[in-house]
Amino acid sequence: ERKYVIINFLIIIQVIMKTLLSHRSIRKYHNRPIEKEILDEILKAVQAAPNWVNLQHISVIVVQEQQRREKFAELCGGQKHIAQAPVFLVFCADFYRTWLACKENGQEFDSVVSQIDNLIVGANEVGIALGTAVVAAESFGLGTVPIGDIRLHAFEAIRELNLPKYVVPMLGLCVGYPAEEPGQKPRLPKEAVCFEEKYNSDLTGLLKQYDEQYAVYLRERPWNSRVGDWTGMNADFYRPPYCHYPEVPEMLAQQGFLSQR
Repeated sequence: ERKYVIINFLIIIQVIMKTLLSHRSIRKYHNRPIEKEILDEILKAVQAAPNWVNLQHISVIVVQEQQRREKFAELCGGQKHIAQAPVFLVFCADFYRTWLACKENGQEFDSVVSQIDNLIVGANEVGIALGTAVVAAESFGLGTVPIGDIRLHAFEAIRELNLPKYVVPMLGLCVGYPAEEPGQKPRLPKEAVCFEEKYNSDLTGLLKQYDEQYAVYLRERPWNSRVGDWTGMNADFYRPPYCHYPEVPEMLAQQGFLSQR
């Protein structure tokens, strides 16, 4: 009996690792709703994810109504897959509950929440929560794609979601049954990302190697083929004057998150 338990355990580990290593972004979905039981399991996994001091500084807004998904597709720069996916999750850094706790205890809050580290904490927890949601969804055979452009028209997104002060929309996530099988993008060499004991800043050779691999990938993929490489794409994305999300600074001030230091 112990032998079969060990075998089953190893099989489960293999399935988990296969799910993690097979991730790809899905931007086409079948017109099929996600079962409530599956969605509930994904949200349970999100709540079970690690967080700082058990303060749980995230909230998730589940958007399923077609008209509202179409609205968010528009707000996020015309990304049609948001309207096509049956579920759009919006992950927020949330200090509103902490504000309520401080208010209940007669404690001033604004000078605390506006310290920049709290924004870092909120962003960290949203990243962990979204990553957990991706793995949970993909374990059920669903596809996902994160959406950073929820911050593109941040004020309107806040109004649509009825977010109070101290809550910031950070990331969206499309979830649905995949209607495509895109290839995996090659990742940077492990040696350019993972270091032993100390950071190794001598990355020129590794980036050149990756540029060659990435250029081949771009030329050979069956859709949206283009000529280029990773360092060129990276530099072009951050070409000055860079202001991809122009509303963010004012939005952070409105929501109480701008540092006073």
